[in-house]
Amino acid sequence: MAAKKYTKKQHKINIDDIDPNALEVLETLQENGFKAYLVGGSVRDLLLGYAPKDYDISTDALPEEVRDIFPSCFIVGKRFRLAHVRINRKVYEVSTFRKGDNEDDTLIYNDNEWGTEEEDVKRRDFTVNGLFYDNQKQVIIDYVGGVEDAKKNLLRCIGNPYIRFKQDPVRMIRLLKFRARFGLVPDEEMLEALFALRTEVLKSSPARLLEEFLRMLESGASVAFLKNLQEHGFLQTLLPNLAPYFETPVEQTIYNYLHVVDRLITAERKRPPRRSVLVACLIYPILQERLHEIYQRAPKKVHLGKIHQEANDLTIDLFNPVLRITKKILAEAVGIMQTQYRFTPLQKKKKLVCKIPNTPNFGCCLKFFMLRTLLEPGLTDLYNEWHYYYEKHKKNNPREDKPRKRNGRRRKDS
Repeated sequence: MAAKKYTKKQHKINIDDIDPNALEVLETLQENGFKAYLVGGSVRDLLLGYAPKDYDISTDALPEEVRDIFPSCFIVGKRFRLAHVRINRKVYEVSTFRKGDNEDDTLIYNDNEWGTEEEDVKRRDFTVNGLFYDNQKQVIIDYVGGVEDAKKNLLRCIGNPYIRFKQDPVRMIRLLKFRARFGLVPDEEMLEALFALRTEVLKSSPARLLEEFLRMLESGASVAFLKNLQEHGFLQTLLPNLAPYFETPVEQTIYNYLHVVDRLITAERKRPPRRSVLVACLIYPILQERLHEIYQRAPKKVHLGKIHQEANDLTIDLFNPVLRITKKILAEAVGIMQTQYRFTPLQKKKKLVCKIPNTPNFGCCLKFFMLRTLLEPGLTDLYNEWHYYYEKHKKNNPREDKPRKRNGRRRKDS
């Protein structure tokens, strides 16, 4: 199939809006005699008028050849080998053109067969993700009709969705993600396949499923995403122990927390909170109800150690057996939820002492308390008092509560 090319006048993408480091990677590859394009989500976002969070690059250079060009490059992955190029603490994902069989519905375990740029597009998931941006000519190269679909607000599979979802079931989660983030409307055939194949998602690795889920909580569209999961039966499939709570009054409280987070990320353009804070948004309203019931039965037995244990057991239970939460996020989220009962104890004290513990994650605890104040304005004075003493504590302990460094990104479907 011949590619259709869209000029700058047609696609209206301004090259000045593109990350200069991503352009540097493209230009360096091109100067070394290789083809190289922006691809996937960054092109889609620019076309739809959004600022891309990541910039992925596709090239005919092999991963080893990319590594030879960039001193800061390292190769990752077995199922899907990629070159990661680090510039100014940011990682740019560089993938080699691949080919795949769109007629074989076997689950993909290895995706390292090199191909042409057209073959690479055909093995991608949705038409709006199958676009190349040529920085030299400032044109979009479209083999699959993705530009026209974007104009129509249409989400359409590249190939037969029944086959493509069986090849990689995580594509169904990504469908719901793009519907939530951009309001793209899936075509009828994809919706039918989504309903028929939703249990196929259990064949995917728990790590990939958890990563997609957490990325959506960070997206600024977490409320719409969770409602999409509910509507299409995926909440019950992915989080079978959490899903029943979305049929009780606590559902609205969970959505209230996530709505505040979405608003901060989108309307106020804040960076997403740490993932442990986002997990706490899901679990804390349920923990509150559980602890209230325990406190009513035996007030003196609900100490901080008991709260820690309840928060730990509840979080593990609600994320098992499919989305098995990592030990690091679990420990942070449990600490955040336990610390809320330092701020607002179950048993009210005459005089609450704002004593800042020597813990590296106390800033996250306070961040979650700030979210609570946005839902309960009556807590604002108390939050301000804790915040004052925390800032004072930080001046005396400047090395504590440093933000964590993320060394790279997990591979996402193109």
